[in-house]
Amino acid sequence: MLAKRIIPCLDVKDGRTVKGVNFVDLRDAGDPVELAWEYSQQGADELVFLDITATHEKRKTTIELVKSVARQVNIPFTIGGGINELRDAEILLNAGADKISINSAAVRRPELINELANAFGRQFVVIAVDTRYVEGGNFVHLRGGRDKTDIDTSEWIVEAQDRGAGEILLTSMDHDGTKNGFDNGFLKAINERIHIPLIASGGAGNVQHFIDTFKQANVDAALAASVFHYGEILIPDLKEALHNEGIVVR
Repeated sequence: MLAKRIIPCLDVKDGRTVKGVNFVDLRDAGDPVELAWEYSQQGADELVFLDITATHEKRKTTIELVKSVARQVNIPFTIGGGINELRDAEILLNAGADKISINSAAVRRPELINELANAFGRQFVVIAVDTRYVEGGNFVHLRGGRDKTDIDTSEWIVEAQDRGAGEILLTSMDHDGTKNGFDNGFLKAINERIHIPLIASGGAGNVQHFIDTFKQANVDAALAASVFHYGEILIPDLKEALHNEGIVVR
């Protein structure tokens, strides 16, 4: 059994870490460089850095900030935001990324997944999926959740896997920032359809929520933001609680 991973997420806007509820009402959560160092010290297994307005603003991820964060961490580091072509990914790799996360660009041009996997290896490619339950089904949303598509979330995730995705980062927009727990029913359904790692995102509010998603949905990793940023959950305490529940952690 592979050890489960705990992943803090830095949603970055204008050089600051921010957090909202259901993708809106963003508030400041601190300096991303300082937070990255703190999580690395606390024993986070990985770190995700998402430039959340890069796609919407039609620009690339802020490279200097990425380099500053990369210098602070000694754990795998995933970067997303504004990646549209191989060159973008190559620049981020050179800036210190271990993996890249793509969302909108992959939906608009699915061949990009194949190209990235062929160029850098599957393990480098994380497909981020923002999903919302609308009109009786879960549908993919783009541009930081602004645009609904007619693409069924489950079908898209299977296609992404088949094209070369190494991991899926699935964020429930309905649960995001609510602190009411992960969308474990949907996560479990997705996990039963794929054979690559699934990262749960959206809804973490307490330690029990992490226990529940690992036990109920059997996800490979759980990602959270505000509970870590504001010190509501410390990663060593979380890992100890998971260990006490018989959940294998690093």
